[in-house]
Amino acid sequence: MSGERQAIRVLVVEDDPVAADAHVMYVGRVPGFVAVGKAHSGAEARRILDRTPVDLLLLDLHLPDVHGLQLARSLRAAGHHADVIAVTSARDLAVVREGVSLGVVQYVLKPFTFATLRDRLVRYAEFQAAVGEASGQDEVDRALAVLRAPSPAALPKGLSGPTLERVTTTLREAPDGLTAAGVAEAVGISRITARRYLEHLVDAARAARSPLYGQVGRPELVYRWVPQGR
Repeated sequence: MSGERQAIRVLVVEDDPVAADAHVMYVGRVPGFVAVGKAHSGAEARRILDRTPVDLLLLDLHLPDVHGLQLARSLRAAGHHADVIAVTSARDLAVVREGVSLGVVQYVLKPFTFATLRDRLVRYAEFQAAVGEASGQDEVDRALAVLRAPSPAALPKGLSGPTLERVTTTLREAPDGLTAAGVAEAVGISRITARRYLEHLVDAARAARSPLYGQVGRPELVYRWVPQGR
């Protein structure tokens, strides 16, 4: 119908295939958004943009051939005007400031869940709708406030950032992987709590789980960090 708003077209730019597939799946689960493709490098992203209309880039900042902000800058110079949600594991405020002038409207810190990305996408859609209907400066300011003030609940209920950092560090330093019991002992939390954090990392495509065979009874799960070149 003519009154329906067109879906926001998203290009996922992420060098890690597992993470890229997860991000495409996440985008497809948010009403009003559609993933039109995925690119694993800056060069591939440029080729897709030259032939495919894109409204929004879900852009990893650490690509194998170019930094994400350099790619955004070159795209602006070439006449591409898609907005950018930057995906990064870096906590560098200088990078955040630089991205503002290049069309970076949101940042998502790795590892993140579907709920976190959904929050950013929904806010972006609300911003686009509000700006398109704004009749004055006050309404534009309110639209920007919605965009720039993401929900503080970036983690599932009951999980904390500091504990997630400890679990992440412990898993990254275990090349052969760890069970929930092993993580619990290393971090100083219960086995059930450790499993919740590990499953969160699996959902965010930053860890993988596999059964540990060769023992009596039900096989235990082993969690391994998924390297992503960061």
